[in-house]
Amino acid sequence: MTSEVIVDVHPQAVSIALLEDKRLVEYQHEGRDARFSVGNIYLARVKKIMPGLNACFVNVGYEHDAFLHYLDLGFHFRSLDKYLNLIGPGKKVPITKVGKTEDLEKDGSVLNTLTQWQEVLVQIQKEPISTKGPRVSCDISFPGRLLVLVPFSDKISVSTKIRNGKERNRLKQLMQSICPKGFGVIVRTVAEGKRASDLDKELTILLRRWEETIENVRAARKYAAENPAKNKQIELQNYKPTLCFEETSRAVVLLRDLFNPSYESIYINDEKVYNEIKDYISLIAPEQAHIVKHYTGKVPIFDNFSVTKQIKSNFGRIVTFKHGAYLIIEHTEALHVVDVNSGNRAKNADNQEENALEVNLGAADELSRQLRLRDMGGIIVVDFIDMNQPENRQKLYERMVENMKSDRARHNILPLSKFGLMQITRQRVRPVEEPIVAEECPTCGGSGKIRPSLLFTDIVESKVALLAQQKYRKIRLHLHPFVAAYISQGFLSLLKKWQFRHRIRISLIPNQQLSFLQYQFYNEKGEELDMREANEMK
Repeated sequence: MTSEVIVDVHPQAVSIALLEDKRLVEYQHEGRDARFSVGNIYLARVKKIMPGLNACFVNVGYEHDAFLHYLDLGFHFRSLDKYLNLIGPGKKVPITKVGKTEDLEKDGSVLNTLTQWQEVLVQIQKEPISTKGPRVSCDISFPGRLLVLVPFSDKISVSTKIRNGKERNRLKQLMQSICPKGFGVIVRTVAEGKRASDLDKELTILLRRWEETIENVRAARKYAAENPAKNKQIELQNYKPTLCFEETSRAVVLLRDLFNPSYESIYINDEKVYNEIKDYISLIAPEQAHIVKHYTGKVPIFDNFSVTKQIKSNFGRIVTFKHGAYLIIEHTEALHVVDVNSGNRAKNADNQEENALEVNLGAADELSRQLRLRDMGGIIVVDFIDMNQPENRQKLYERMVENMKSDRARHNILPLSKFGLMQITRQRVRPVEEPIVAEECPTCGGSGKIRPSLLFTDIVESKVALLAQQKYRKIRLHLHPFVAAYISQGFLSLLKKWQFRHRIRISLIPNQQLSFLQYQFYNEKGEELDMREANEMK
């Protein structure tokens, strides 16, 4: 199986698609101004303690305060808290200065551990979902591709997926010899067979991230000392948390967890992000650096690799799969519900059980893909078509377990219940991906008022004339593929007439993401032109 990564970068958002044998299996879309990525570390304050929940709420600058449970403080919380107290404005303190401290008790109370307005260093574990704020932890860690660095720990752990005893011992002894005092390390599965120089290089990078985090804590303390508030209570209530460590760009984070030798290509349509990814791949796998490619085609990158079409066909309430069968996927606050339907398949009384098994196996294949594609987490309940034979029910369960082996998220699958329901739990760290695939009415644009469609080309030409008056000589015009074909048809097409009439060069680009009567103008640099501003200037 071959894999390709397509990265679509826009001024407002970044979209990443993972294709396996040209088939879309993972999709992530994130706004460029999104701040709460998993892994970010904040210097924040405890805002409210909830003894009944054995938890507290922490102000990390989000609309809803972050949730911190006692068990998420981590065994090394006392060491972290002591270290934070030692750090002064601009004062450097080695981690070994903390000394030996007792681990936090499992059955302790948050009331006896934290106080209101106490300053804590927290790391985002789950992004804000629905009306809930982020979930945070004081068990700080810095994940890399080969290693995970854990401050205030002296334990070296090796992934259980590395089964070879000699290799486990080699990795453990190697890390014990190079890991500095006061830090622990978790060796990830992909580190199997790696050279000592590769592990040492990544450990150095992770240690540098820790030092940068603590440097940001010192800077925040220094600023607070130099700008004391007149009223301490008002200062605490208006406290602004400090972002001490920010995860690298979403594209790099995804590649860090997903990258494998089967990747044929990584295409990026933005030069800056291309350089970031190129540098990262050159660092972790120099021999694979050539697969990172800068896409410079005129056609939108997702359209060129048929990603747009797959997004529109694979998201939404109803998802079809082979032989006319389909899934109905509903999302609620508590869980996700999936119903399997055979659709218009021909059924005979003699082989009804066989038909049900075939549809259910196909549904299991598609559902495992949909869970990754939409990043569905929490509880998923699937209503398969009823089957009477126990061996068929077991076959369906084994098929689902096998399909989910390629899923990186932690999950648990239960066999079918007596009602034919399968229950799945899957790690939930961010909201489910649900891109809007339904288009607005191409005639009214969702307003309910119809604009004469015959005048559409006249409207577009008026915008072209306006841009020509603004001294633009080269522009790119994005239109729906059907409209683009109409405008460019014939020897003396409308497009050529516009260019001659207004003395402007127009690159016509069919864009599948646009509705029929929608258009977008871009300048030579690829920046979108706001035609509302152009109208005002006129």
